[in-house]
Amino acid sequence: MSTERTVQSITPAVVHRLVGEGRAPRLLDVRTPGEFRTVHIPGSYNVPLNTLREHRAELRSHLDEEVVLVCRSGQRAREAEQALAQAGLPNLRVLEGGMNAWEAAGAVVERCPERWDMERQVRLVAGSIVLVTGLAGILVPGVHLVGTAVGAGLTYAALSNSCAMGVLLSKLPYNRGPRTDIRTVIAELRSAS
Repeated sequence: MSTERTVQSITPAVVHRLVGEGRAPRLLDVRTPGEFRTVHIPGSYNVPLNTLREHRAELRSHLDEEVVLVCRSGQRAREAEQALAQAGLPNLRVLEGGMNAWEAAGAVVERCPERWDMERQVRLVAGSIVLVTGLAGILVPGVHLVGTAVGAGLTYAALSNSCAMGVLLSKLPYNRGPRTDIRTVIAELRSAS
């Protein structure tokens, strides 16, 4: 018997309708500040997943109505949902398909200067490592094994739906963007109540 909770989702069309009717739920975007800055749903709050996990008890007291969690595709939002549910927060939903689905539906977004999304960055770094070590392996025996290790890491990332390279890349200044301060987020949540 499984004790895993069922994550409730909500479609972009339903969220879009609620926003249009003036009944928008709280939209918490759990992507990195850099990703959020590039494109986000108007009126959403940026609370990166790590910040949300660390301060979920503080956030709980400011999120008593319906909350929709947003990320790029839905994975980080599901992790955020689990963290907030463990803190006792009800009325949580995950935006089905994340920002990818929101944009595909033609819904309104706010854009700033574009940055490469994390998946594209991972492909660039992994591909570059494999290419360079493959070419260097012609001159230096055994160097190609670095590329093999990267391939193994990507296979594990796909099977486990996690990505160590993505986590490492998210720490770079390019991806961090302006630091999300939990006090600022809570102040914004209070003022919107």
